Amino acid sequence: MIRDEDHMYAVFNCIAYEHDLRLVGLAAVICTLASFTAISLLHHVRRSSGHMRRAWLAVSAISTGFGVWSTHFIAMLAFSPGVPTAYNIALTGLSLVAAILLTGAGLAVAVESIAGAGAWLGGAMVGGGIAAMHYTGMAAFEIPGRIVWNPILVAASIALGALIGAAALPIGLREDNVKWKILGALLLTAAICSHHFTAMGAAEIIFDPAIELSGTAVPPGLLAIAVAFASFVIVGLALGGVAIEMRARRRQLEAALMRDAANATFEGLLVCEGATIVTVNDNFAALTGCSADSVVGAKLEQYFADVDICRTFFDHPNQSIEGTLVHFDGSKIPVELIQRSIDFGGKPHRAIAVRDIRARKEAEKHIRFLAHYDVLTGLPNRVSFNKKLDQEIAAALAMGRRLAVLCLDLDRFKEINDLFGHAAGDRTLQSVAKRIRGVLDENQMLARLGGDEFAIIAPDLSLPTTASRIAEAILEALQSGSENIEIDGPIAVSIGIAICPDDATDRHALLSQADTALYRAKNEGREGYRYFDASMGAALHERRLLKHDLRNAISRGELRLVYQPEKNIRAGKVVGFEALLRWKHPTRGEVSPAEFIPIAEDTGLILQIGEWVLRTACREAAIWTQPLTVAVNVSAVQIHNANFAQVVHEILFETGLAPGQLELEITETALVRDLNRALATLRRIKMLGIHIAMDDFGTGYSSLSNLRAFPFDKIKIDGSFIKSVDSSGQAAAIVRSVLGLGRGLNLPVLAEGVETSAELDFLESELCNEAQGYLLGKPADIDSYRRLTHGGAIDERPAVIHLQAKVSSM
Repeated sequence: MIRDEDHMYAVFNCIAYEHDLRLVGLAAVICTLASFTAISLLHHVRRSSGHMRRAWLAVSAISTGFGVWSTHFIAMLAFSPGVPTAYNIALTGLSLVAAILLTGAGLAVAVESIAGAGAWLGGAMVGGGIAAMHYTGMAAFEIPGRIVWNPILVAASIALGALIGAAALPIGLREDNVKWKILGALLLTAAICSHHFTAMGAAEIIFDPAIELSGTAVPPGLLAIAVAFASFVIVGLALGGVAIEMRARRRQLEAALMRDAANATFEGLLVCEGATIVTVNDNFAALTGCSADSVVGAKLEQYFADVDICRTFFDHPNQSIEGTLVHFDGSKIPVELIQRSIDFGGKPHRAIAVRDIRARKEAEKHIRFLAHYDVLTGLPNRVSFNKKLDQEIAAALAMGRRLAVLCLDLDRFKEINDLFGHAAGDRTLQSVAKRIRGVLDENQMLARLGGDEFAIIAPDLSLPTTASRIAEAILEALQSGSENIEIDGPIAVSIGIAICPDDATDRHALLSQADTALYRAKNEGREGYRYFDASMGAALHERRLLKHDLRNAISRGELRLVYQPEKNIRAGKVVGFEALLRWKHPTRGEVSPAEFIPIAEDTGLILQIGEWVLRTACREAAIWTQPLTVAVNVSAVQIHNANFAQVVHEILFETGLAPGQLELEITETALVRDLNRALATLRRIKMLGIHIAMDDFGTGYSSLSNLRAFPFDKIKIDGSFIKSVDSSGQAAAIVRSVLGLGRGLNLPVLAEGVETSAELDFLESELCNEAQGYLLGKPADIDSYRRLTHGGAIDERPAVIHLQAKVSSM
């Protein structure tokens, strides 16, 4: 019976006495080098995909196969049986093919299932490939005799290779760091070497002189050359593996550094190679609702819904475009994208910045609402009304039909505001809007033109008298009392009616006729309606008289300015004034700006009046000892005048006021008629060093395109929005949107019309910069504020005086 000690002695004796230990050491070195190369390449296989994954797997299989084969035949060259030897060329080549294919199969199984039993199974398959290669190579070994195999040692050699190989791959592929790679390579080397020398110990050579070497067998010298070639291949692959390893490490370091830098930004960032995502920052991962690791390797189309954008995006570097990002839950997020080329890991990539614009889109939605609808009542505003009326007039004239325009005005509405407060007045307007809408058909449009003024378009009338039924229905609906407000009794309203084409065939004339009829209805006792007729021309005559007197108002010294203070909300200090234009007629007394400003604009007198206002304000500001800035509100007529910029420059030179102390306020309506000319004029003015502010934001054409088209220095929110911020969630949301828009554009925002502490508290909580209104100070002569203009407590930065020649009831 053969003992285990005898088997161990046989293996030891084989290594110690039958091999050249120098060549054995070389075989071990080659084996270790090949094993480390194979493990390193397998990690690169894991990082690859598609055809590159298969290519790198083949390279790893070749490295492992050549390593096993070279180890075997170097060890065979070290083996000295004491008789001539040779090698069958066919079986020798077959052993190399077997080594590559079988170990490659094991590597493929291991790399596809690293975390489970597949890695162990793949390692065992590699051990099986080692055994197949060894015994095929031994079959190629020719001597003058024969080999007798010890079955126990044969089984032991196979078991050692399979067991140690099964442990080598899971450990070598456990983590992508050098420690685990070296440990895995050493185990794989142990699997190859333990198998080989155990198997060699299992071989007993019995010499037989009758057996001769075949003539086609390869002598050991030629085999040494082949083995040397294979060794060079292994060294080359090893060097390549080291280079790949270094490049991978460099890319990982670059990715980590880039990820750290990208995570410091507020935007989502990703780097892609072609359409494949290579790395992302945490902000982009948060936008998608996925982890950063799960996003890497995905295609851009998976996260961006618009396929056309993904196809053409790379053709437009450094240009921002808007797209839609698909969240993990399927929801879509509006985003702004911009990309540029970068070098990443020594290869060209694309860096894409992804900005979440949900807040901006919501703000734009509110701004669009402001441009076309009244905030308080939700009705179309004057802009929408004018557009609709133009369309209906054209349709009526083309089809030979009639339409009516009804202008409505609440009777004694000012008394409601004075007695019950503006909140009650707002609720009254909302109630009126609701009741009137209830009596109109779907094709009839109700709009709020401003204040307590409403207008209705009633198309497709069979007879002019049909409009009277609409007016009577409105009066009846408003006679039932006013719900949800603090006043008793019905809401009184006066209505003026004009018919197209009977009374006029264009919008301006038709509205003028309806206004004239409304004026007659109010003068004849209110709470009723009147059609326009020629006898109402007296009102037009009155308008002409007012226009005549207005021409001489400047020369007679009838115009003056009163000033209302503005305050910095957080500092609680007055930082400027708004100057309001007043006209005291010698016989009529105080004439409301609501009466004479439209006349001045219609007749062109606003140019003369506006120049007087600008010169008077600049002359006044120039004598102040405090460095206050005077801001003049100019009308659309002035902006579109070709000489306006020159007039402003001459006034500054004449009064000695520094350009930096002048600020012009314009409304967006002033830009609409001829945007290009208006912007050209404003740019010429701004080149002088004068500041430009957008006034009454939200009441006209509140478009973001205007803010982009010209670099305004300030936004002023119209007082109609401020009145409802503490009672209307919608109004509060819109004011927040405008304030957020101002912060996003780095523009200070001033809120007009602040009349209650609750409104001021709301603005302060929303970080509004400045405010004005009756709560902070009433309009008064500038002499009342001499302590501010000529010394006294004032903010360190330049205060702002706003002079505004515009419609105002203050």
